[in-house]
Amino acid sequence: MIDLHYWPTPNGWKISIMLEECGLPYRFIPVNIGKGEQFSPDFLAISPNNRMPAIVDHAPSGGGAPVAVFESGAILMYLAEKTGRFLATNVRERYQTLQWLMWQMGGLGPMAGQNGHFLLYAPEKIPYAIERYGKEVNRLYGVLDAQLARTGAYVAGTDYSIADMAIFPWVRTHKAQQIELQKFPHVQRWYNALFERPAVKRGLDLGKELRAPTLTDEARKTLFGQTAQSVQCRQVGKHQGV
Repeated sequence: MIDLHYWPTPNGWKISIMLEECGLPYRFIPVNIGKGEQFSPDFLAISPNNRMPAIVDHAPSGGGAPVAVFESGAILMYLAEKTGRFLATNVRERYQTLQWLMWQMGGLGPMAGQNGHFLLYAPEKIPYAIERYGKEVNRLYGVLDAQLARTGAYVAGTDYSIADMAIFPWVRTHKAQQIELQKFPHVQRWYNALFERPAVKRGLDLGKELRAPTLTDEARKTLFGQTAQSVQCRQVGKHQGV
């Protein structure tokens, strides 16, 4: 059994989709990021970066003690290696998949996250930031569209992979990103095809009732107001039993 510490966000969806695609048994443990549950001592022991998703595999390959994994890209790799699915063993195909996984982790996710923040959540509109991140997200969609024009069905080639599962949830936010998907026809074709996969639908549905339509002021402070000092204070509290 795998414990999935999760909240319904793009990074969370990556893992719920992967678990559904693999058919692995898992237990859903909600982590309400708007209430700061990601900073609890128990969760900190699993995910020292105070971010969900994270998993604990109580039946790891080879046996032994449970294995905890944080960071969505690392979790996708772990589950792919555990099941032997969605990540090729052939060196060329494997690294084609991994480089597009890293492209999402280092590019599309962070840039779309910043774009969404300045469009939707920043207390004041900052034109430079909106333009900067909006243009970069637009560029990244162009990169993805060109790749899918070359490969056809899936991002890393002819086979569906963890690269697709990592990228799809962030493309799902295209409306909030003010991206017109019809301007990227290869991305739109790929996105529509993946959206029809039953496991993708199940992964997106996990915990959907928990999503708040708007963020409260307290949730904004919790999500966007953390510093090194606030994390260190929680660490001290943990060790002192607070």
